[in-house]
Amino acid sequence: MSAPVAVISGGAGGLGQALSAALRAKGWQVVVLDRDLSGLIEAPGQHAIACDLTDPAQLASACAQVMADHPRIDLVIYNAGVTQIGAFDALSETAHRRVFEINYFAAVAMARAFLLPLRDSQGTHLAISSVAGFSPLYHRTAYSASKHALEGFFSSLRSEEAPHGVRVQIAAPSFVATNIGQAERQDDGIARPGSATDGVDYMSPKAAARVILRGLKRGMPMIPVGRIARASWYLHRLSPRLFQRLMERRIATRDAG
Repeated sequence: MSAPVAVISGGAGGLGQALSAALRAKGWQVVVLDRDLSGLIEAPGQHAIACDLTDPAQLASACAQVMADHPRIDLVIYNAGVTQIGAFDALSETAHRRVFEINYFAAVAMARAFLLPLRDSQGTHLAISSVAGFSPLYHRTAYSASKHALEGFFSSLRSEEAPHGVRVQIAAPSFVATNIGQAERQDDGIARPGSATDGVDYMSPKAAARVILRGLKRGMPMIPVGRIARASWYLHRLSPRLFQRLMERRIATRDAG
C-alpha cells in the first residue's frame, strides 16, 4: 500500500514545517505550497511547490501538478495565512480585503480544487483557524473576521461532505511562536503569523503540530490547540461577556503598554 499523501498550504512557515515533519515521521508523503520557499529545509518525503495562493492561475497550476504527481490525496491542510494588527479606524479597505484573500478565499479555492480527490480517497479537509475564529480578539478586526469566515465555511462544508465519507476538521491554536521577533509588519498592519508580541502563553510549532495531529487522528470536529485555546473555547461558550472582559484586560492592556 502506498504512503498517504498530505498537502499543506503555507508549508514553509513554522507551523507548516512542524506539521510536515510530524506527518513524515508517521510515514506520510507531504506536498507543501508556499509563496516563499527560501526558508524551507529539503527533506525526504517532502515536495515543495512555489505558489502565490491568491493568484488563481498559480493556484490552479500548483493543484494540477499535485494531482498529476499524486493520484491519491488523503489530507489537505489549509494553513496559509497572515495576521493584521491595528485599530479598525486605521484599517484600510485594501488591507482588509488582502487579509480575506489570503486567509479565506485562497483556502476556499484550494478546497474546491481538492474536493473530488478527497471524495475519491474519503480523506480529510483540515482548516487551521485561530481562537480569533470563534471569539473576539483586540486589534484584530480583519484577522478575526477572516477566521470567523473560514470556520463558517468549513463547518458548513462538513455537512455536505459527510455523505461522501469525507471529514472536515478545524484546528484553533491560540498563540503559536512561529515568527516572534520577525514581525516585518507592513504599514497596513499586515504581518507574518505568529509574530505578534502581545500574545499570551505562546506554544512552539512542534507542540502545536502534535496537538493538531492528535485531534486529527481522533476525528475531532474542533481542535482547540493549547491551554489558552481550550480555556477560551469553553469560557466563550459559557459567557461571551466575561470572555471579552478578560481578553481586553490581557491583550488590550498589554498592547497599550
